[in-house]
Amino acid sequence: MDLLLNLLHQYGLLIVFINVFLEQIGLPLPAYPTILVASAISVNHQTSLASLMLVAVVGALLADMFWYFAGRRYGKKVMSKLCKISLSPDSCVKQTESMYLKIGPSALLFCKFVPGFASISSALAGALGTKSFTFIVLDGIGAAVWVGSAILLGSMFSASIDQLLLTLVEMGKWGALVIALAFVLFIANKWWERYRFLKALRMARISVGALNEMLVSGKQPVIIDTRPPKLIEDGWIPSARFVSTEQVADILPEIDISEDIVLYCACPNEVTAAKVAKAFMNHGYFNVRPLAGGIDAWIESGFAVHKPTDGESS
Repeated sequence: MDLLLNLLHQYGLLIVFINVFLEQIGLPLPAYPTILVASAISVNHQTSLASLMLVAVVGALLADMFWYFAGRRYGKKVMSKLCKISLSPDSCVKQTESMYLKIGPSALLFCKFVPGFASISSALAGALGTKSFTFIVLDGIGAAVWVGSAILLGSMFSASIDQLLLTLVEMGKWGALVIALAFVLFIANKWWERYRFLKALRMARISVGALNEMLVSGKQPVIIDTRPPKLIEDGWIPSARFVSTEQVADILPEIDISEDIVLYCACPNEVTAAKVAKAFMNHGYFNVRPLAGGIDAWIESGFAVHKPTDGESS
């Protein structure tokens, strides 16, 4: 424990920078507590809080710019990579994606206070064509507010944090063990939440080959694209209609309960499609299956895709 505190004293700014960067890049390494402790140490040792602020904001901006330019280059495909890195449930990823699409670039001002939102919002900003200057300004302000709140709290409660650190030092190796155990429990809880969420959405899938055979044979199922219309630059399966979870009840009168319904999205584990499928099942529709691999698997198989033309609205 003494070693950990000495590292914080000597390399606190570097540790904060690395921690913030890794968290904003998508790894489950919470940086807020690190900033709290670092700010408390800075107050107690009368070192510069401005340096701490600058280092943390730069770390956040660099990570966010990585995802921003990845979004600009690869579009919505980068979302799948984010889902695989993050241990946050995919429902959270989907909710934050919808939030950004509704609010726009202004969401960058508070996205870091929402778990799993920072990297998603940065990638979406790039994928949706947000101007670089707008992104850097709004994301920088958002990072400053996020870091500033941690520094403010750390400064206000510096005496209590210092006392806690002293207690952990007195505990010796047991103090270090408490910190390690807390971190392990944090990761385990994130993993368990994701596992339970995915388990709840398990259901039979239909392969892209089987769906194509249905279409070739003339058997036309109801095909539903569950993606936000703004993220369909790769196109969609011909005859597909765009329906979100909230819109399921509105289209029920148009679909016979005996019809086959195939849903797809562009996220790992077909999470969004499975959620919409569950919504159909709650209304008594049971011939419902998500498309295994989603739109990416369909495109990779070389099957027909309808793409928007210039000026066409989805």
